[in-house]
Amino acid sequence: MAYNELLADRIRVALAAHSDLEEKKMFGGLAFMYKGKMACGIVKDELMVRVVASRYESSLEKPHCREMDFTGKALKGFLYIAPEGFETDKQLAEWVGLGIEFVDQAPEKKSKKKK
Repeated sequence: MAYNELLADRIRVALAAHSDLEEKKMFGGLAFMYKGKMACGIVKDELMVRVVASRYESSLEKPHCREMDFTGKALKGFLYIAPEGFETDKQLAEWVGLGIEFVDQAPEKKSKKKK
């Protein structure tokens, strides 16, 4: 499944100030990993963003935004934003910033010790 390459370039620009970034093909699109965790991504032409619980409901009320329902069930904490919701670079930066905030507030993963 293809994803919007122009949007990928715009996201790269929005994330340029951050280090520890990686891109992975995921969900049939492209995911942007920050500090090893997914912050945002692209599925076809839509932006996908992870949002902290305290901002989830208010973010969902914004125009052109809906729950991510990739599997047919809503995934709490994940949002899809239609292209009309990130037409300007400022709008895109705000959404991407929510994904960065999610990762920054997420607890550290415990590493598994080898026996």
